Amino acid sequence: MTHASRFLQLISTSLIFALIILSSRALAWEPTKPIEFVIPAGTGGGADQMARLISGIAERRKLSPQPLIAVNKSGGAGAEGFLYVKEKKADPHVIIITLSSLFTTPLHTGVPFNWKDLTPLARMALDQFMLWVNAETPYKTAKDYLVAVKEQSGGNNRMKMGGTGSVQEDQIITIQLEQALGVKFTYVPFKGGGEVCVNLVGKHVDSTVNNPAECANHWKAARVRPLGVFDANRLPDPDWKGVPTIKEALGVDIQYLMLRGIFGAPGISQDAVQWHTDFLKKIYDSAEFKKYVSDGALKPAFAIGSEYVKWVEENEKLHRDLMVKEGLIKK
Repeated sequence: MTHASRFLQLISTSLIFALIILSSRALAWEPTKPIEFVIPAGTGGGADQMARLISGIAERRKLSPQPLIAVNKSGGAGAEGFLYVKEKKADPHVIIITLSSLFTTPLHTGVPFNWKDLTPLARMALDQFMLWVNAETPYKTAKDYLVAVKEQSGGNNRMKMGGTGSVQEDQIITIQLEQALGVKFTYVPFKGGGEVCVNLVGKHVDSTVNNPAECANHWKAARVRPLGVFDANRLPDPDWKGVPTIKEALGVDIQYLMLRGIFGAPGISQDAVQWHTDFLKKIYDSAEFKKYVSDGALKPAFAIGSEYVKWVEENEKLHRDLMVKEGLIKK
């Protein structure tokens, strides 16, 4: 073979590879219409805040060729949102933000839904829980407050614990407190975490176990007071590190971390999964998202693929075991 022939063959081969690459890029999926971003909770809570933040970052940084439209579907403790996305089979233009109600709602209600009905995309963070009281109350420590709770546990005038939904994370933590300390609350459910904190500020409930982000603004305005965090360690952020763990405050080790994850509709293509995970990693790495995580005392915990699926599987079992123990599984 002559040098000229070899050169022509090399050029031909290079052109073929170039065409293959261009063809694969042309076939790669990207949104062709607005992405419906479902929030299975009410407005103002942690899920709502994060979904709308992600939508805003995507628009400002031009990370998506189409906008993300946040839509709240909070009915049935989030079941409305989960079932809605479940029915959007193979539609890559529908995603949903999930909290741990992903596990608790179907287990408690028996609604025909399981996280495996959706497509795992990315775990964005893990959320903390804190015990909060109104800042105008005399309770400076969790121990002070729980003494008062115990004194009123035997009558009809029990302390009111506000929380998001029924038999979701907030009520499970409340039951854990009751069992560990021999106290009783009257649990008052609300549609979203923002509404929960507003009712604590308005003194319609005596305490909550809200996420830090859901009460942060009211805390900075000195309207509410955090008494303890339900984790093994204090929060590392300077603004929050003065809040003791529940174990430090009460001598009982009650820990709970909540999922902040994103799922897609069932049966979407691998190209669509790749686009969404790449997009969500860009969101996660943005300065705005990092600030949100820090300000809201979230744990940064990005995961995709098998790592994300393994975590979800383990936490489904954890919630099932906990709910069986508390008698919260639908028979």
